[in-house]
Order: sequence, then structure tokens, then C-alpha cells
Amino acid sequence: MTELPLTQINLPPGFIDLGMGDPDFDLLPMELLHRSAETYFATGDRRTLQYGAEAGDGNFRRALADFLSTACGSHVDPGLLFVTAGASSALDLICSLYTRPGDVIFAEEPSYFLALRIFADHGLRVVPIPMDADGLRLDALEAELAESRPKFVYTIPAFQNPSGRTLSQSRREKLVELARRHNFLIVADEVYQFLHYRQEPPQPFAAFAADVEQVISVNSFSKILAPGLRLGWIQAHAKVIERLAGGGLLDSGGGMAPFTSAVVRGMVESGSLAENIAHLRLEYARRLEALDAVLRRYLPQAEYTLPQGGFFFWVRLPGVDAAELRREAQAFEVGIRQGALFSSRNGMQDYVRLAFCFYREEELEEGVIRLKRCLDRI
Repeated sequence: MTELPLTQINLPPGFIDLGMGDPDFDLLPMELLHRSAETYFATGDRRTLQYGAEAGDGNFRRALADFLSTACGSHVDPGLLFVTAGASSALDLICSLYTRPGDVIFAEEPSYFLALRIFADHGLRVVPIPMDADGLRLDALEAELAESRPKFVYTIPAFQNPSGRTLSQSRREKLVELARRHNFLIVADEVYQFLHYRQEPPQPFAAFAADVEQVISVNSFSKILAPGLRLGWIQAHAKVIERLAGGGLLDSGGGMAPFTSAVVRGMVESGSLAENIAHLRLEYARRLEALDAVLRRYLPQAEYTLPQGGFFFWVRLPGVDAAELRREAQAFEVGIRQGALFSSRNGMQDYVRLAFCFYREEELEEGVIRLKRCLDRI
């Protein structure tokens, strides 16, 4: 009988995939979830096995609002939260409700390659907006606004995937001003907001949500608990929440993930979620420093800015075709992600994305040594 895969991670034994942006299996908090699930089952509450409220379980939204109020330093109204089946589900739902095939959207260049896949699935035309050290370049965005009006601007404002850059506070405020003036949405993918290791990012776009109808903040438990939960949230203006909850998908199937929400709620209320995030920050900070050290030691030609959080290094290898490097690296049992994946125009040919989230320090070093050997050969 053919063995069927259990996860998206299907690596040959001994292979080190430095491009993979998944959390390490050993960092998935099985025991914390076990205790939270036991607490929930002890209540005997069957309501979360029923079709859920369209915007999500009310008890979970209140617990999440309390957590966010503390974590972000400002009050969060639970009525402005909408439960999703993860960030990808949220992006797909936003595209379904707010766009039609052929519509124009703006996205950072580079950008998260699987978000670009979702936009392609919806037949959207992506206009790339370049970045610099402070994130999305608003001068370039304003120039594009003179040519076309996007349905939304997609940004990953904190520790961006893949570049690791963070959008400055002044640019966030200016982008909100432009969204109001030109009536486009800001879809802020804020899944790395809580994973800062050196310098905290500015307040999330979620902080604008109560007052600005054009802002939709997307977040997820995939990076701060476990991706297999398929649980996340949107924080947005009341009118946006009403529109999200009023769609046919929710009318038919009810709110998303009511049972999972009940289990995770226990972790939120007990403080286990905050403890887990603190643990991840310490562990990922060590891995970030380890990858930085081995890159400087073995690949001195590599050009990059040290990220302050998130999962990724965005590395330029001058004169190297990264797509060819990825192909050749297979023989050295090491993987990368070539820069062109993250470009809506097939650019970034000499860039690679390297991740430090899945491997321990010694495996990161071995992976970079293998990558050096491959580069020496080609």
C-alpha cells in the first residue's frame, strides 16, 4: 500500500532545506495543547461542536481581544475580530468578497510567494511596489496610483516574508492616509508581529482598524502556536466584519473553527499562549544569531540585512542564478528558495530566501557548509 503524506514536509533522510519556513516539530506545543484540550473536555460544553457563530465563537473572540489588548498596548474590541482558518484562508476570503478577476492590486516586491499564488487563483493583476530599508516605498506607490487604482495593497509590515524588513511608523500612517484619500484597502498580513527578537516593530495596522474602514489586519496562530490548528483572525472596522460574516460561505458552514477555538481559548486565558511566544522568541533569536554567524563565516560574499524578527534572511549572491543554484543544491542535499518565486515579475534572480525556524544551530551550520560547497562547484 502506498504511504500517503501526513504533512507538507516530505524531505529525504539527511536533507536540509534552508528555504523551508515551517516551525520545527520540536517547537510545536503538544503538551500545552493537551492540557488545554483536557480542560475544555472537562466542561462538557457541546456548543462548539455545533455550527458556529458567523464571525467566530464569542468567548474565544473576547479572550483573544484581552490578549491583544495586553500584547499591543491598546484596547481591542472583540466585536472587531473575525475568526478565520488561518491567514491563507483570510486572504482567499478577502479576495472573494472584495475583488473580481482582472482587478488590480498592489503588492510589495518581493512578496510572500504563496500569497501571490492566491492572488493568481483569483485572476488578479499584481502591480509590484519596490521596497527599501524602511519597507514599502510610498513614493513608488503614489506614482502607480497615478496610473491605476488598486482594490487593495497587500503588505507584510513586520519582518516581511521574505525580506525581513519592517515598515516604519511614519510610512504606516502615510499609507493609511493614502488609502482613505484614494479609497483602496490595506490588507496587512501581520503574522510575524509578535516574533521580534531584537527590536519591537511599530504598532500593527490592527491599531487603525476601529476608526479606518480601509484597514484589514490578518493574523494567525500558525507562527505562534502551530500551523496545523488552521486558526487565525482578522481585525477590522465593524463594517468590514459585517461584510465578512455575511458571505454565503459563513451562512452555509457557520463560523470557522469553533471547536479549535475552544481548545485554544484555554491557552489564551491561562497565559500559556504568552508563555509560548516568549519561549519562541528566545529559541528563534538563538537560531537567527547562529545563521548569521555561519553565513559570515562560510559565505562572506553574501549580502543581507540582519533581520530583527520573523523567520527569514533575504540574501543576495551577486552573479549567481538562484534558480540554477536551487537545482544544483539538490545533489548536495540542501535546499533554498530562489528569489524569483517572491517576485510578481520574475525578478530577484540573484536572491535566495533562507529560513532559521525549522533547524537547530548545528543543522543550520551544516546546511550552509553544503551550500558553500555547491557554490564553489558552480
